[in-house]
Amino acid sequence: MNKIIISTLLASAFALTGCATSQPVGAIFTDINAPVTATSNAEASKTGTATCKSYLAMVALGDCSIDAAKKNGNISRVSHVDQKSNNILGLIGTYTVTVKGE
Repeated sequence: MNKIIISTLLASAFALTGCATSQPVGAIFTDINAPVTATSNAEASKTGTATCKSYLAMVALGDCSIDAAKKNGNISRVSHVDQKSNNILGLIGTYTVTVKGE
């Protein structure tokens, strides 16, 4: 009986390893804002965004690149870049990159 419990606990621990990411992720719900980068260009009067969507953690669509956000905001000099992630149970995820600059 003890061997079964220990084996189950070890199998569970191994199954959960490697789940760490570069940003916080909730298994049930994620709604975070995170910085991506900043430059020495302090001026930021323009803002551009680009969004991607994920469905059922199986299909991801869209262009949420920094270049797309720059184009959408008519930005040539980037001040900083932020990312917003929202995901519910892995069913529907929305990922937005926001670029500020001139």
